[in-house]
Amino acid sequence: MRIDFDPETLDRNPFYKLLTAVVVPRPIAWVSSIGADGTSNLAPHSFFSVACVSPPMVQFTSVGRKDTLVNVEATGEFVVCLAPEELAREINGTATDFPRGVSEFEAVGLATEPSLRVKPPRVAASPVALECVLHSTVNLGDSTVVFGRVVHAAVAEEVLVDGHPEARLMRPLSRLGKNEWATVGEFKDIARIPYDQLQS
Repeated sequence: MRIDFDPETLDRNPFYKLLTAVVVPRPIAWVSSIGADGTSNLAPHSFFSVACVSPPMVQFTSVGRKDTLVNVEATGEFVVCLAPEELAREINGTATDFPRGVSEFEAVGLATEPSLRVKPPRVAASPVALECVLHSTVNLGDSTVVFGRVVHAAVAEEVLVDGHPEARLMRPLSRLGKNEWATVGEFKDIARIPYDQLQS
């Protein structure tokens, strides 16, 4: 037996909570940007994915008009930093609704490092940084999808194995429903099966 949920009859928040409970786990884009006043901003966004391979592009969604979106629209630049397990407290801290003009880096005690191709700084302790320039935005109801072209990637040497980033070493956090977060669990290597082998 299944229970039916109709988005036409449910209020926004209950259906939002349902969606975020079943679309799991969601990777976290820890996005740094710079405001018009020069203040560095940092916030986690769990509606995040790769958008295109060539040219390389990523996307994240701002639910409402948050500082990240305002900054990216104004400057055309941002950095997506990987959200590692060891920085869970700081990642959650940067989700706080600080007043505009307050730097989340300073508020939660995170060191920055300069980016190579864009102005927003990287999180120094994050093992991966994707430096992006704004490609476009799409407004969908109360949300805005931000597409960024990746112009540079910086990966810590200690999470590379034979030149390839390894999830076991990066230890990325992900978001689940409610206040739940997930760490990397069991790994399974499952290769794709070519069609000719599948039929044999």
